Amino acid sequence: MKTLLNSSYLLLLTLVVACSSTQSLQEYYVDNSENPNFLSVDLPVSLLNMEKADLTADQKNALESLRKLNVLAFKKTESNTADYQKEKTNVQAILKNTEFIELMKMNTSYGKATIKYLGDDDAIDEVIIYGDNDDKGFLLVRILGDNMNPAKMVQFLQALEKSDYNGEGLGKIGEFIKS
Repeated sequence: MKTLLNSSYLLLLTLVVACSSTQSLQEYYVDNSENPNFLSVDLPVSLLNMEKADLTADQKNALESLRKLNVLAFKKTESNTADYQKEKTNVQAILKNTEFIELMKMNTSYGKATIKYLGDDDAIDEVIIYGDNDDKGFLLVRILGDNMNPAKMVQFLQALEKSDYNGEGLGKIGEFIKS
């Protein structure tokens, strides 16, 4: 009987530990997409208007590895300072997950930024750009794709210069931050 009781406690402890894992970035996006403090925008790669651009084979490969961009922005105001601190702490805790590999950190005139990725060095599945400014808020961008190659991301940026993309879909973010 004692063995059965100990086994039951062990099973219960295992279940509790397994279920208390940290929230994923995807779950965070979904949980906050309807939160009035956030602006959530999903941008398909087709929005970049690359069909008419004269692209090299490498640029086409880089473009084909991209699927979409998810943007989540939190605008800080005087009335939501506590929420800002809480959400900023939540995002930073999620990004501390060892699955995310840090690519670079930056300090700019706009604030601090970090670029991380998920996947292998030569086959990235997700790039995460996180930036914050204690006066304005924070921005979280997920670039989703299949087997993206960091070296080919430069090819993508060159291809973007050839497109007739005029920032469609990003206007909401600018208006959200300015208002």
